[in-house]
Amino acid sequence: MNFFQAFRLAVQSILSSKVRAFLTMLGIIIGVGAVTLIVGMGNGMQNYIEDAFTSMGTNLINVDIMGRGTSRSVDVDDLYELVENNPDVLAHVSPILNVGATVKIGSDEPESSIVTGVGEDYIAIRSYSMKEGRFLQYIDILRRQKVCVIGSYIADTYYSGSGVGETLKINGNTFVIVGVLNEEEDSEEGSSDDRIYIPYTIASKMAWTGTITEFVFSGASEENVEEAVALIEEELNKVFQGDQYYWVASMKQMLESMTQMIDVVVIILGAIAAISLLVGGIGIMNIMLVSVTERTREIGIRKSLGAKQRNIMQQFVIEAATTSSLGGVIGIGLGFLLSTLATNIITALLETDIRVIPSPVAVLGAFSVSVGIGILFGYLPAKKAARLNPIDALRYD
Repeated sequence: MNFFQAFRLAVQSILSSKVRAFLTMLGIIIGVGAVTLIVGMGNGMQNYIEDAFTSMGTNLINVDIMGRGTSRSVDVDDLYELVENNPDVLAHVSPILNVGATVKIGSDEPESSIVTGVGEDYIAIRSYSMKEGRFLQYIDILRRQKVCVIGSYIADTYYSGSGVGETLKINGNTFVIVGVLNEEEDSEEGSSDDRIYIPYTIASKMAWTGTITEFVFSGASEENVEEAVALIEEELNKVFQGDQYYWVASMKQMLESMTQMIDVVVIILGAIAAISLLVGGIGIMNIMLVSVTERTREIGIRKSLGAKQRNIMQQFVIEAATTSSLGGVIGIGLGFLLSTLATNIITALLETDIRVIPSPVAVLGAFSVSVGIGILFGYLPAKKAARLNPIDALRYD
């Protein structure tokens, strides 16, 4: 008996008892479908995070200074000088200082709008663009002029889409709006478009500490971000004599860290889902043992007609492999169907563009494992069938 004859007999055996065959394959179907879906969700999350970080700029470097008392501190001008002296590594720097301020626009007091003190290069660092007017300038920073730039949400909500030349109050101080930023995301309350940018020199006076501890740098290019991080750390270490007094991290490093965490979670969840494959293999072995018992006389007849042990073993192993392979194919189809359904549900409920994308490698891997499990768990029943004594098998009733 050749392979194709054994395969044809395996298909006939499956078709002769469709319900039993389906229940036998159920563990394989669930396992392969679950692995396909989970890995697809991991890929979707990874792509979403990569797109988000890319839009912010993977050449950005965030610096947070905890400090070590008044004896050792970093002045804003020192960091500006660091950028000026290393133009091949660093492009821009801007202090960042969020102010817990009360905003009043006419008779309204928006509670979600965030007031942030920044430098004149912040627009270049974040790759923002102007819809109207201008961004903050060096002269505004130097003279502590009470001017501000607003996001598109504030302009659309309170100024009919414009706003340049209008005023608003921050902690009772009147600020003149000199610019409106273009919309950066879905413009809504609490988003990045619901912000007010003022000179950091004024923000530091409004803040109760008066100290600026957060900065954002942009590297000259994405390729030398690690060099830029090392340069900043070296400069800060000269001042504080210890790396526990500051924190430096690039968007690229944070992206890599988040990607690694997602990979770990996906591997763990995939391994849990793969347990279904093991359960499916046990089901296949159980049914094949039952099949050997039911077909004892058939085995006896084949042996009496000259079939060798390897022929009998081959027949039952191929039958087990065919069952698991068919379950794997159905599982892949189920996984793709669930992935499409999950994409629609996530998009509708979370209003985010996260697409569940099954990985060809994961699909192929899950299918290969399902076939391997079928062969592995089909071996014991096949071995039992091959060792049956033909005389005893013919007498079996």
